[in-house]
Amino acid sequence: MKFKKFTNAAREKIFEIATNYELFQTNMPQFFPSIRIISVRPNSTLVEEHLNLAGKELIVMAKHVIDEPTIHETFFVGGDAKGTHIIEEYEQTSRGTEIVVTVDFKGSMRLRGIFGKGKFEDEFSKIMNELILIAEN
Repeated sequence: MKFKKFTNAAREKIFEIATNYELFQTNMPQFFPSIRIISVRPNSTLVEEHLNLAGKELIVMAKHVIDEPTIHETFFVGGDAKGTHIIEEYEQTSRGTEIVVTVDFKGSMRLRGIFGKGKFEDEFSKIMNELILIAEN
């Protein structure tokens, strides 16, 4: 699934907020009740994340890879949605920043049944909306 979001915030600002994983638990506790940074390298971070999506808690190990300030990729390398891949592309425009998000949801048959078609992607869209609100305030 692919969707677009737009924000008046500068690309560098929204990118910084979207890749500051340590603050997810503080800024978005409704989605991220627990975050634990496992490893940090120059362009990648391994994070244990507890995600609340559609009233269900998922525990995932996510590898975040960045090409600042244009690309943020998330690979779920372990846990409930192992194999999921999310790409966020940030493009500066004259009016702000366009964000193109591509979500390739993988998960067990149990998870697919819980989320149904497109539900995981819809929930991720809500997270992006929250990041945009933070960037614009």
